[in-house]
Amino acid sequence: MDRLFGSSRFLVLAVIVTSFVAAVILYLVVLSIMFGIVSNLWGGIPSGVTQGKMLAVRLLKVLDISLIAITFQIIAASLYRLFIRPSALEASPFLSALAIRNFHDLKITLLQVAVVIMIILFLEHLVEVGASIETLYLGAGMSMVIAAAIWAWKSMK
Repeated sequence: MDRLFGSSRFLVLAVIVTSFVAAVILYLVVLSIMFGIVSNLWGGIPSGVTQGKMLAVRLLKVLDISLIAITFQIIAASLYRLFIRPSALEASPFLSALAIRNFHDLKITLLQVAVVIMIILFLEHLVEVGASIETLYLGAGMSMVIAAAIWAWKSMK
């Protein structure tokens, strides 16, 4: 039975590969979107407030997708380090910079990234829609979720 459980850690490899492939795809999407934004700028730099806001929203969406790609990469690297090769932390500058030494640290890191993504989503909405009652409700709801996430990660330490 010990041998079965010992070798079952390689089942996590499917999640690691899936997360890594998702990160690569999202990085390619980000590059494609940025190429489109830059090529649109060659046609003319936004001169009005509305065009500037639309550019800001597009760039915030790129940042949002980038953070999601980084999250997938963090998940893949952390699960690899935790389940497949625990000694990989010392050999990799990327893994050692994450300071994820156990599953608990991974959960805290994912909570922190989720909070940043939510803040970016709120900024996107604020720039796109402006000050409205809908924005107030969205901000109130997100602030409650962010407060709960902060409370959760502080209580996890």
